[in-house]
Amino acid sequence: MDAQSRGRADDIDPADQWVLNPHTGNYELRLDQSAGESPVAARTTTAEGSGRRTESPDGPRREVPAQRSRRSAQKAARGPEAGSAGRRKRKSPKARRKKALMWTGGVTAFVVVAAGVGAYVLYERFNGNISTIDIGDAGNKDVLSDGPMNIMIIGTDKRTGKGNEGYGDKGSEGHADTNILFHVSEDRTNATALSIPRDLWTDIPECETVQQDGSKKTIPGTSGVRFNVSLGQEGRNPGCTMRTVEAITGIKPDHFMMVDFNAVKELTTAVGGVKVCMAKPIDDPKSHLKLPEGESTVAGEDALALLRTRHSFGNESDLDRIKVQQQFLASMIREMKSSDTLTNPSKLFKLADAATNALTVDQGIGSAKKLMTLAQEIGKVDAKNITFVTMPVVDNPAEAVRATVVPHPTQAEPLFAMMRSDTSLTEVKQKEKAAKSKQAALLKGPKAAPADVRVDVLNGGEIAGAAGATVTWLQNQQGVLKSTNKANAPDKIKKTTLEYAPNQADQARALAEMMGLPAAAMKPGTADAEGLEAMVLTLGSDFKGAGIPITGPAKISDDVERASADKAVCSK
Repeated sequence: MDAQSRGRADDIDPADQWVLNPHTGNYELRLDQSAGESPVAARTTTAEGSGRRTESPDGPRREVPAQRSRRSAQKAARGPEAGSAGRRKRKSPKARRKKALMWTGGVTAFVVVAAGVGAYVLYERFNGNISTIDIGDAGNKDVLSDGPMNIMIIGTDKRTGKGNEGYGDKGSEGHADTNILFHVSEDRTNATALSIPRDLWTDIPECETVQQDGSKKTIPGTSGVRFNVSLGQEGRNPGCTMRTVEAITGIKPDHFMMVDFNAVKELTTAVGGVKVCMAKPIDDPKSHLKLPEGESTVAGEDALALLRTRHSFGNESDLDRIKVQQQFLASMIREMKSSDTLTNPSKLFKLADAATNALTVDQGIGSAKKLMTLAQEIGKVDAKNITFVTMPVVDNPAEAVRATVVPHPTQAEPLFAMMRSDTSLTEVKQKEKAAKSKQAALLKGPKAAPADVRVDVLNGGEIAGAAGATVTWLQNQQGVLKSTNKANAPDKIKKTTLEYAPNQADQARALAEMMGLPAAAMKPGTADAEGLEAMVLTLGSDFKGAGIPITGPAKISDDVERASADKAVCSK
């Protein structure tokens, strides 16, 4: 009701007749406005200016706001004298302010309740959209870890959805066709998106899966196959792909997100299209992709065709297709982070609805709330600090005819080591400055001679015999003769640690330099060591072999191509 033009008399807003009853928590009609009484208190009072009680046999008779407003209007029409007997005094400014606050509070309460109901409806809708797969212990049950996060993004070639008959293998359960290991740094300042070629020649480890009927099935490992068969073949699920990635890189994915052909169409349409740039006109009769030279926007069928084509760019290999996919995803990230998306409720709703409907995820992030939490963490990373890089590979010398590739002998492992040690591939100045300062402080000061270093080595990692192999390396290659193999640690640990006493700091600095230990691995004690007491080195899951620095290199080779998500690049 418009209080400025209708239903208003004697400075009374009809909306003020409804107040919150503190006893019931409901909004009820106030019958005596001058006293500020609620309906509960007004049941035995007389109606304003009427001289009669308002009680009915069933309790107090309440007038609805429309009745009160009509009566007020009639009173106003008779003139000021006619209504003088029942007219109240004008409220003081203080009383009016109190009334305004009550009305504002009522509106606020209504908005909160309405928003809550709307959020619940949306939550239920989005929640119902999401598909999940039980991957057992292949991932992380928690939404967020204390340290870095690793998300396995899998694009399958399963031909689901209308109009997808022309793509992929007919009848296929879906291969791991597009694979990106998305690493988000512990401090959320940077991220690395590592593309793993589908044609990588590798071994698929044994994998325990949970079948659709709830039964468990262990899929035997396979040697010498393409990476893409880590999913869909012989009953393998995304957990098997995650285990394969861990075996190759030494990095354990925490979660996975899987999309199929139809998902690509839905997501690109929901975001309003993705801007792409072609260095030359594209006319691919196999994918039916036609794009002009320069910039254009693709969505739906065209977006899928762009991501699938391998005959329009470079030497028509999967590696060139990966570059196009990276450029496309970088553009999509820029679009999602743009103000046009973030300030458009309609577009945000469509995007959230499409995303939850398109994704298949692990149970650790299998709800709208958990996905939102994950998205908020990833969203903290500036696009300029998201780096796309492809796993360095060379042609498979044993399988050249089959067009497969193998990890580059000198470039692949250093890149994996940088990701394992959470080293940024971009220049995050504040992070780099802090890391260098901490490392410098650790190594500053004298270092003991190798012959004076005493250390007990325990294995808390995944590599069998790692403690013995490390001791052999220390003694034979580094001259640390006072190193001892203490076999397995009581518990498995993720990160390697070196415990030492204050008077062993020179030994710790020497050992840290030899093994490439990060500052986080150093655990100084408070009491000095006595006699011949040794330091304790416990190897964690981040340990990949004797002589391999845990910190990884400070930077990757310039020969490894990489691209930033904030820069638009034209596909060649």
